[in-house]
Amino acid sequence: MLSFCLSILLLLATPGPTNTLMALAGYQHGWKRAAPLISAELAGYLLIIIPVATLAAPLFEQWPVLALWAKLAAGVWVFFLAIKLWTIQPQAAGARRIDWRSVFVTTCLNPKALIIGLVIMPRGALAALLPWLLMFALLVLSAASAWILGGSLLRREGGSARTHTLIHRIAAIGLLLFATLLAGAGLRAVA
Repeated sequence: MLSFCLSILLLLATPGPTNTLMALAGYQHGWKRAAPLISAELAGYLLIIIPVATLAAPLFEQWPVLALWAKLAAGVWVFFLAIKLWTIQPQAAGARRIDWRSVFVTTCLNPKALIIGLVIMPRGALAALLPWLLMFALLVLSAASAWILGGSLLRREGGSARTHTLIHRIAAIGLLLFATLLAGAGLRAVA
């Protein structure tokens, strides 16, 4: 269980698309209003991890192209998010906020979910996985809270409309780099 926890924490602490959105949500909404988005992250992870750990792992081993398509789909979604973040005008009234749906979909497409389901989570029946899934949920709660807190601390610093735009652009660049890494990994696998 200790190596499971350390592996999950290391993975959840690594910057990626979901963590970028959680930090940005903390920045946009503050910790208290962004905290409910943790349920979107957890739901997205569990929607992928449970079927992968209980059913799909043998399919991915038999047909690796399925994992490749999952990575490519994740890369396209993250690229789409990066473009949206780059073009958003955060200082404008009605600017798009990070919401439950965007966190949920991004987490479902996050390759970390596949890594957890295929590599870290034990395989077996759902009943046998329940203690592991409970521990995973607690670790997601901790890591997501830390990312939201980091974003909300930036919010406290205040700033001009220019600062808000800069923070959104930095988040967009982070997502674009992540999308590029996903696409590169997928293309290398094809070549």
